[in-house]
Amino acid sequence: MHSLKILMLGAALGAANCFPAAASSSNWYDSEGGKVRLVTSGKADENGHLQGLLQIVLKPGWKTYWRDPGDSGVPPQLDVSPSTNVTAADLSFPAPQRHDDGYGKWAGYSHSVSFPVTFTLAAPDQPTAIQADVFLGICETICIPVQTRLTVDPNADPDNAEDAALIKAALSTLPVPARTDFGIELLPGDHETLVVQANFPGDAAAADFFVAGEHDYMFGAPVRSEKNGKSIFTVPILDRPSTTPTDGGLHYTLTSSAGAVEGVLPFP
Repeated sequence: MHSLKILMLGAALGAANCFPAAASSSNWYDSEGGKVRLVTSGKADENGHLQGLLQIVLKPGWKTYWRDPGDSGVPPQLDVSPSTNVTAADLSFPAPQRHDDGYGKWAGYSHSVSFPVTFTLAAPDQPTAIQADVFLGICETICIPVQTRLTVDPNADPDNAEDAALIKAALSTLPVPARTDFGIELLPGDHETLVVQANFPGDAAAADFFVAGEHDYMFGAPVRSEKNGKSIFTVPILDRPSTTPTDGGLHYTLTSSAGAVEGVLPFP
């Protein structure tokens, strides 16, 4: 968190999963503020995509981060390069909440959360062993980086009903794609400011806008205002690449009392 010392506890940095779990999920890794594991379910589809999730169970009073944790947080990360027959692991994120710890505002979760993961297999019909190096932060008054390797054999119990239910529930928490009546429009800003107009159903006071600092962008907390009956979010650009990227965009999530949507913004 902002200006808070990150406590590098040896217990939080060990590799606690030396042996694979019996089911198509990993053993739990325990840390001071909670526990973490990986779960998979089913078989890979024809494109080699296998569904899973990164499950984080937090103790009361602890929090964890969204994909953009602010200027000093630790977002959840998966490195599957040690795996066999796995080429990628793409995380998806439920809508976060805005937190203010007295040092700064950041996006994250004050409750247990599961991040859906799509694993891409090089060859769906070949043996697969997932060895994922996990790195994330969980915080109370201090932040503890959790770093461990989680091991999964996705073929051990692919039809496990409990695992399938967990993944289905995690997918149901994701924001839906943005649309005209629930989404944002990019407005003219300047080199140091991102400005969007937000369209959404529900109570205006409950709306919030989250944009991820990617491709060497870094953003401050948005400031909301009203103009001609429309909600405007003005976001400070704290840092940006020397050359504006031409491929892709910035992930954003817009929340309101009616739910949450997500999309990709053009680079400002």
